[in-house]
Amino acid sequence: MRLGRLPLLLILLLLQGTAGATLPPLQKLVDETEEGGTLVPPPGTYAGPVVVDKPMVIDGQGKVTIDAGGEGTVILLDTDGATIKNLHLTNSGDSANDLDSGVQVRGNYNVIKDNLIDDVLFGVDLQQSNNNIVRRNRISSKLEFGLGQRGDSVRLWYSFDNKITDNVVTNVRDMVVWYSANNTIARNRGSNSRYSLHFMYSRYNLVEDNFYVNNAVGIFLMYSDSVVLRNNHIAHAIGPTGVGIGFKETSDLTIENNEILYCASGLYIDVSPYQPDTTNRFEGNLIAYNGIGVRFLNDWHGNIFKQNQFVDNMTQIVVSGGGSANHNIWEGNYWSDYTGFDLDHDGIGDLPYELYNYADRLWQDVPYAQFFKGSPLLEVIDFLAKLAPFSEPTLLVKDPRPYMHTLAKIEIEEKAQEPDAYDLLKQSLEN
Repeated sequence: MRLGRLPLLLILLLLQGTAGATLPPLQKLVDETEEGGTLVPPPGTYAGPVVVDKPMVIDGQGKVTIDAGGEGTVILLDTDGATIKNLHLTNSGDSANDLDSGVQVRGNYNVIKDNLIDDVLFGVDLQQSNNNIVRRNRISSKLEFGLGQRGDSVRLWYSFDNKITDNVVTNVRDMVVWYSANNTIARNRGSNSRYSLHFMYSRYNLVEDNFYVNNAVGIFLMYSDSVVLRNNHIAHAIGPTGVGIGFKETSDLTIENNEILYCASGLYIDVSPYQPDTTNRFEGNLIAYNGIGVRFLNDWHGNIFKQNQFVDNMTQIVVSGGGSANHNIWEGNYWSDYTGFDLDHDGIGDLPYELYNYADRLWQDVPYAQFFKGSPLLEVIDFLAKLAPFSEPTLLVKDPRPYMHTLAKIEIEEKAQEPDAYDLLKQSLEN
């Protein structure tokens, strides 16, 4: 054998040995840990999937990766009272039927916190699981998939009294809550996904202090009554169907102190409230710089709008199916396009705020004309329609007590300068 070929052969042998090597399974260490015990695996990468069927703690201390090898779910919690923390969970399977996930939860009183969960189809999937905590995780799906083919960051199915808090989510499909009640979803950050948060047939949930930016839809409630949405920041839902917060046949809602900015439609209301003798209450919200402030799908009733701020939306209110939005209650809101006076200096306009719908406004009847909204030509047509309308205009909204000034300080620029949550969470995990 010639000496010149020896280094090449050694390299090939080394590569062959590396390719044939397998990761040590974490399951063996889990099985050896006594019930109620704590497993701190030595730093390194371990093979999944892993099944945890007893109460215990697995603490990766930020130094342990569990790789499912592209098959199944990384960790299945088939128990009550387990804690999974400080782990990197990656490379699940891609079966939507099997809900391949970073963590599947099939029990109660479990804690999943401070984990990095990436390259998984679903992040954390809870089915018929109650009183669990999902906190301070960073979750992303399989980036090679299109947006609609990715899994959900957190998925709740018939699950109650869970707390989903302080997670950072990006590049997933949705966060979904199905047939689930009394859950708290708070202080999460979501971006570059489809629905930041989507409810279906889920009542009595609390959603507060979340930060959702650059998603197709912020929050959408479908057939989900008695939900409270409070202090959420939603911005840049600007696709063709971009919606800040949407409602379909849902009743008895409390929507207060939210910021909805730079969306195609700030609020989208479809036959809501749906249940007889109920109301939806909108109070203290900032709805600003959207294409449409509030879009009603049809002429509906039962919504109460008080002390909201409608600031510089291209169009404040639209009723897509024709008719009026004045069957709802509008009182004490701030309207940036109000042109009245306050001669008695009580902070309330002397005349009501009135918004009319002119039949000549082509951009509402011809969807493609919306592209030209704000252009000089369309603005001239709109002005002429108001100056000399060809038909009797429809009164869309009448607010008898419009506020003359904004009701609270708008700190949009300060919001935009907040440190990125990814960086903050990374620093906390490193420390």
